[in-house]
Amino acid sequence: MVIEVLQQDDVCVLRIEGRFVTGSEPEYLSAKMDELRRLNSGKVLVDLQEMPYIGSTGIGFIVGIFSSVTMNSGQFVLVGLQPRVQELFRLTRLNTILPIAPDRQAGLAALRAQSRADAASADARS
Repeated sequence: MVIEVLQQDDVCVLRIEGRFVTGSEPEYLSAKMDELRRLNSGKVLVDLQEMPYIGSTGIGFIVGIFSSVTMNSGQFVLVGLQPRVQELFRLTRLNTILPIAPDRQAGLAALRAQSRADAASADARS
């Protein structure tokens, strides 16, 4: 499993490739989480297009990212879920909690739309 952290404009993109299963190296996952924190991006897109399977370690990692981002008033979206991964998110009902888009383009559009909605809401309160 490989996790690539990229910056695309104002969005931090995590691209996960390969099977994300129990036994994944905790030091590697911790380093990737630290890398994400250092970027301090308010918008995070996690691309799972190249991840055919996810286990409990992977789910915990993704939920941890979601929690960290949203607790700091950030925005988060998952994209590119393969059928097996999508089914697991449905069975665990995480699909009712985590924002999911079909692909990277739709995920970026959702983050932009949320930013506009947040800005309009802030203007209305002023």
